[in-house]
Amino acid sequence: MKKVLVLTGGGDCPGLNAVIRAVAKRARKEKNWEIFGSIEAFNGVLNEPQEIVRLTSSRTKGIHVKGGTILKTTNKSNPIKFPVTQKDGTVKFEDRSDELVKRLKGFDAVINIGGDGSQKISKVLFDKGIPIIGVPKTIDNDLSATDMTFGFQTAVQIASDAFDKLVTTAESHHRVMIMEVMGRDAGWIALHTAIAGGAEICLIPEIPYDINKLVKKIESRYKKGRGFVNIVIAEGAKPKEGTVTAAAGEKGSEHVRLGGVAYQLSKQLKDAGCRAEIRETVLGHVQRGGTPVAFDRILATLFGVKAMELAINGEFGKMVAYKNNSITYVSFEEATRQQHLVKKSSYLVQAAKGLGITFGD
Repeated sequence: MKKVLVLTGGGDCPGLNAVIRAVAKRARKEKNWEIFGSIEAFNGVLNEPQEIVRLTSSRTKGIHVKGGTILKTTNKSNPIKFPVTQKDGTVKFEDRSDELVKRLKGFDAVINIGGDGSQKISKVLFDKGIPIIGVPKTIDNDLSATDMTFGFQTAVQIASDAFDKLVTTAESHHRVMIMEVMGRDAGWIALHTAIAGGAEICLIPEIPYDINKLVKKIESRYKKGRGFVNIVIAEGAKPKEGTVTAAAGEKGSEHVRLGGVAYQLSKQLKDAGCRAEIRETVLGHVQRGGTPVAFDRILATLFGVKAMELAINGEFGKMVAYKNNSITYVSFEEATRQQHLVKKSSYLVQAAKGLGITFGD
């Protein structure tokens, strides 16, 4: 019997369970594959004792409608820069990739479901001889090698639902409502939400904003003290004269922690002379959870089936991708070459401006 190991790394995302289920169901059709899952990404392989579970039909049955991941996940287990706590409480990063390679030798295929960081790990492991295949995952939609990633549409739907509720309270109280969404360096969630919800202002990382232009836009919406404005801002947005609002990451994490830009923008607007009442809402992790919408379930399922078929055919060193309305694959080099960011010249941005949405540029 051949053995395939499935794991989920990085942040959780609606649709992860649909990929796991699809891999398992496709593998069972071959009769000669056993399916296993590693708990908390590669931690399950590196831990003593190992935390590797058999993905039986009873374990994967019906999980495609559930958010999160039955295999759990973490963004603190990069085997190339593995966090090890020292006696004095400090964290030192060590390369445990060679150790991981030795522990993975018993598997005929590894399917790594994760974002940009996870696929960079996949490339290192493939170069070291591991038969590995990647599946792109991120609500941020920031992987350039695929037209879309699963989880993104669900995040946009959640954000749009929340935004719709803020519009009515903004109108009722004549307020400026600022809603902060996720996305890190990419403004896709904010941009799609702004268009879907009918925002007056959309602020994204790719287009630094001029605070005075935002104040002017807000003032134009108010007559005799009455009016309202709804703003969508991505967590990585920044003013032309300033930096991204961020804090140090948690112990063991390689990333800074974004968040709080809604409150920063609120202060900037007040300091710049905005007289309207302002309220802030930070959606945070509600965008990552819950039942995936139908599109994400389908895309995730197609990715899972394709990944397992690549494994069956022995085509490793690839990441599955969605391109031109087809499921295909790309090399890890192409998968991790650059981020998929919003271009100021894109039709989506130009259409938003055509609708009267201000970006502050």
